[in-house]
Amino acid sequence: MKTENQHIMVSVCCLTYNHEKYIAQAVEGFLMQKTDFAIEIIIGEDCSGDRTRDILEDYVSRYPNRIMLITSPYNVGASNNGVRVFKAARGKYIAVCDGDDYWTDPLKLQKQVDFLEKNENFVMCGHYSRKILENNEIHYNNFNPKPLVYSFNDVMKEKNTNTATLTIMFRNSVEIGHMFTSDWFLQCYAPDKFIKLYTTYISGKRIYVLPETMSCYRKHSGGVWSSLKPHTLKQKELSDLYLIIKVFSYSWWQKLNLFLLYLKKYFLFEVKVRSLQSALNTIRMICVR
Repeated sequence: MKTENQHIMVSVCCLTYNHEKYIAQAVEGFLMQKTDFAIEIIIGEDCSGDRTRDILEDYVSRYPNRIMLITSPYNVGASNNGVRVFKAARGKYIAVCDGDDYWTDPLKLQKQVDFLEKNENFVMCGHYSRKILENNEIHYNNFNPKPLVYSFNDVMKEKNTNTATLTIMFRNSVEIGHMFTSDWFLQCYAPDKFIKLYTTYISGKRIYVLPETMSCYRKHSGGVWSSLKPHTLKQKELSDLYLIIKVFSYSWWQKLNLFLLYLKKYFLFEVKVRSLQSALNTIRMICVR
């Protein structure tokens, strides 16, 4: 991993909060990367209540030229933490991994950069990920990974498996960077979903998923999403759907697909937790947008 006196090719961006049991494994996954280009590691530590910051400060003391630690004296929240980390990224590409997940392949970054350098019509590259439980027991593993390609339309319809946060690498262009200064980005609950939507929308390019398993996604009781009750999770997803409707412009065909997605996944829920009128207003918003 080359990091000195070279143009930064990849910015590894990590967001962490109360991950003392996992953060070392995440950082080791960054440090083990073998590349023929320079990378930087930027970690946003959001004022954890455990020893996460102490562990990271120890890593910074040992690898001062490799790791940049961004902190604050108070908790800024997941979205603001993400924005400050992404804004600090200098690389041509950004690779993302949360502090409770980790990479398993030392050539992960090299493989993704090699693909994106050779394929200008793709804006993002992902790969398969093994899912594990808190005790490291394997929860899911695809033993027959195949190449996958997704467009903005696919992501909009929530057809984007194997593009979890810890797998994605995307082009860090000026136009994509505008996303991190947009008010709506701070309002979303699932930034990774909006990164996939915005990068494909603004560039007109697609996402490619390498047919390799190169990381582990950890499902645990303290996870941002896995710890939520189904009802709360659905409310957050619905809130993000409102933003998706407002932020992007759609053709009539895309509106139809968005309407069908809403009807299938959210309509009855919104009627139950809010009202029929609220659900009808959402449908109207989709149709007139």
